[in-house]
Amino acid sequence: MKSWSGSAAVCFNENGELLMVRAFGSDEWAVPSGGIEEGETPECCCIREVKEETGYDVEVIEELKIKEVTIQGIEVKTYYFRVEKNGESDGFEDPDGIIAETDWKSTDEIKVLKHAYPDDRGFLLQQF
Repeated sequence: MKSWSGSAAVCFNENGELLMVRAFGSDEWAVPSGGIEEGETPECCCIREVKEETGYDVEVIEELKIKEVTIQGIEVKTYYFRVEKNGESDGFEDPDGIIAETDWKSTDEIKVLKHAYPDDRGFLLQQF
C-alpha cells in the first residue's frame, strides 16, 4: 500500500488566534501542513511548510499527536506540532502555488468555518 507522511503546525498569536491557510478555489481552512521530503525530519518539515505557506519563522515547541488514517488506499501519517512564531510574516511564497490566503482565526471562527479536514476541528479547539 502506498504511504504518505507529513507535518502540520498548530500556531497561536499573542491574541490567542490560530494560524490557518486556505487554498485557491476552496472555502475550506486548515492549519499549515505538507509532505515530509526525503531525508527531512517531521520537525524540519513542519518549520519549512509554515515558512512556505505563511511566511512565518517558527520553532517547534512540542509534538501534539500523530494522526494515522487511510485515504483512497493511501496510508497517511501526519505529525502535529505546537509551534511558536518568531517575529512577523515577510509574506509567503508557496512553491506549490496552492495557498491563496493565510489568516488568524479565533475559537468562535474555528467552530463555524469550513475545515479542509473536518475531523481536526475538535482537536484544534482543545488546543486553545
